[in-house]
Amino acid sequence: MPKGKLFLIPNVLAENTALSVISPQVKEVISNTKVYLVENARTARRYISSLKLGVNLEEVQMDILDKSTSSEAVAKMMQPLLNGTDVGVISEAGCPGIADPGALAVAYAHQKGIQVVPLSGPSSMFLALMGSGFSGQSFAFHGYLPIDKKERALALRKLESESLKEKRAQMFMETPFRNNRLLQDLLQILSPQTKLCIAKNLTAADELILTKPVSEWKKFPIDLHKIPTVFILQSF
Repeated sequence: MPKGKLFLIPNVLAENTALSVISPQVKEVISNTKVYLVENARTARRYISSLKLGVNLEEVQMDILDKSTSSEAVAKMMQPLLNGTDVGVISEAGCPGIADPGALAVAYAHQKGIQVVPLSGPSSMFLALMGSGFSGQSFAFHGYLPIDKKERALALRKLESESLKEKRAQMFMETPFRNNRLLQDLLQILSPQTKLCIAKNLTAADELILTKPVSEWKKFPIDLHKIPTVFILQSF
């Protein structure tokens, strides 16, 4: 029996943008897929419903795949693929497998010889990098920085030093309700000449992608509280 395919299905980054940022290919796959691995079933169902594809959600199976999912649970959830059924992975936002637990399913699929099909869609990291003006030849995404103030300061100084040495753009993010606190630390710790890109609410109507030296950001008031934001620094 042929195995099913594992489709990596992008989600929106901002509300009410599905009709403009989700491709026909993604919609076609969702129309024909009945089994999903998702971080949150409620938001995944709402996303599918927003596409207005006529999918009967009562016929859709959703299993939870998050950072705490065990390898044994992943293997059980992937069983339909071995039986010939296609499975979709939907992230909470953006593309599965990038700073996302969907990578657990992808790793298992490769072990079992299951075809992995990544679908094009919005990714906050890559959209931010594209719009930053920083190096697309050498960059790194570091996820979330330490919460502890001293540890965060050490991490930022290390990123700044590595950026200068390697000519590398350094990307990271924060839980949205702590964005303003992180911004304060960035402006206090980084060198005035280091350039900082702030990319907030990507793909939304009030999207902002702006790159300035730290010295200029200190004169530019901006409120990032509870707004999804990607930060990128590069030292020259």
